[in-house]
Amino acid sequence: MTSTTGYAGSWRAVARLAVLLVASTTAGTTFADTLKAGRFAGASGHAVSGAVSVERTGNRMLLRLGEDFDFDGAPDPKVAFGKNGYDAATILGALQSDSGGQTYAIPAGFDMSGYNEVWIWCEEFAVPLGMAKIE
Repeated sequence: MTSTTGYAGSWRAVARLAVLLVASTTAGTTFADTLKAGRFAGASGHAVSGAVSVERTGNRMLLRLGEDFDFDGAPDPKVAFGKNGYDAATILGALQSDSGGQTYAIPAGFDMSGYNEVWIWCEEFAVPLGMAKIE
């Protein structure tokens, strides 16, 4: 006859091991809270696609373009926020790459609550290249 207490003891040991594994793999890791997110669409005849998110990690805010980000290219593309339109005062920097994941630091004290868009904008010709509504 098999004892059920042997199985219960084994399951407790497995559960303790799982907790220890999770604790050891997450020690020192800071998790991000997603504040807003959306997806890009092209503008002015340009193809722009992919995910974008605004995240808080500790006391820092970051704008992240997803690994699926893709842009067909144009001169002088910048990344900025907007509220029902592009806001040049919010430029985070030049687009780092035409494709793939990218991260931009959002300045300390920046109030995200008033913004509902992320823009890829051509500064040289003052032309919108792509925009994502973020919620």
